[in-house]
Amino acid sequence: QVQLVESGGGLVQAGGSLRLSCAASGRGFSFNAMGWYRQAPGNQRELVALTTSGGTTMYADSAKGRFTISRDNAKNTVFLQMNSLKPEDTGAYYCNARARHLFSERERDYWGQGTQVTVSS
Repeated sequence: QVQLVESGGGLVQAGGSLRLSCAASGRGFSFNAMGWYRQAPGNQRELVALTTSGGTTMYADSAKGRFTISRDNAKNTVFLQMNSLKPEDTGAYYCNARARHLFSERERDYWGQGTQVTVSS
């Protein structure tokens, strides 16, 4: 089974920075795209940023220029550096990994438990 272990959330003032980490593990699994999604109270979960194993990255418009996603493929770990944080960045941040088992042709999405980011004004 796949496990995603997140860390790095917390409370920060507007203009501050946080760095989120997500380590993926699973015997026999390979990980393709990994990314971060945010869910604010009353809202749907939305993409913040993702990166593929080949290094392609994608950002939500709200994250461009402020957030940087990076990845350590050897450790199946993805990072999200968040700078110039705004109150509207507040929410639960979920790590997502699209993985395929060695003996399967299908990829599946896996989710972390979420880490809270709160930005005060």
